[in-house]
Order: sequence, then structure tokens, then C-alpha cells
Amino acid sequence: MPANSAVTVPAHVLPHRSPAELLRLARQGLDEAAATRLDGLRYATAHLAALRAAAAVLAARAQPALGRRNRMTSVWALLTRVAPDLREWAAFFAAGAARRAAAEAGIPRVVSARDADDLLRAAEQFTAVVEVALGLAHQPTLVAA
Repeated sequence: MPANSAVTVPAHVLPHRSPAELLRLARQGLDEAAATRLDGLRYATAHLAALRAAAAVLAARAQPALGRRNRMTSVWALLTRVAPDLREWAAFFAAGAARRAAAEAGIPRVVSARDADDLLRAAEQFTAVVEVALGLAHQPTLVAA
């Protein structure tokens, strides 16, 4: 998308990190989630990684709009405006936000092991889609045998 046709979003909601840095943090979060045994924490950590990947899209594609801070807007709602091609992903992760908050609060049995594993896989797929869309494809580190 050319810079002059970028969607504007309130300046105070734009990330202060580069898209590459946000994607690096998302990948770190995915690794952390994969190593986490507690289902609720794995779910919440994977969801946070997806939020960082979404923020990378905002950092890359949105332009700041000066104005009032009168409304709270979710990253997922902003992602839909900035990247309509990611609308289904935004809806999927927005639907899990309340469960993430409950899991972070330590409420037991909010998510099952399968829920956490499914969300982790979805967050990994979403992050890969974002990396390709932004031209910042992830290069996994090769481990010598």
C-alpha cells in the first residue's frame, strides 16, 4: 500500500517499535508459549504473540492521525481497518480476547489443553502470514547435528 493511501489511526495507539522488532517479539512469545505447560498461560502467551504480530502490521501500514483519545479501540479492530485481507484472523483472535484475559487472571479451567494448543498453532500461522505480507519472512535458525 503506498504511503499516501495508508489508513490513519490515532497516533497514541501506534506501536513504538519497528515491524521487524514486533515480529521478533512475536516469535519469542510463540517459543515461550510452546514451552509452557500450564494451559491457560500457554493460551495467553500465544494470544499475546498474535497481538504483537498484528501490531507489526499497524506499525508498517498505518499512518498516525492526530486527534482526541476519546475511544478505546482494540488492535483487532484497527487491524481490520488497516489490513482488510486479515479480517478473518482479526475476528478469530478478537473472539479469544476475553478467554485470554480470564486465563491471565488465573481463572481455572477457562481453556483446555486442546484450546491452548489450537490457539498456539493459529498464532504461529498468523505470524507467518504477517511476516510474508510485510516481506519479513522468518528464517529459522539451523542447528548443527
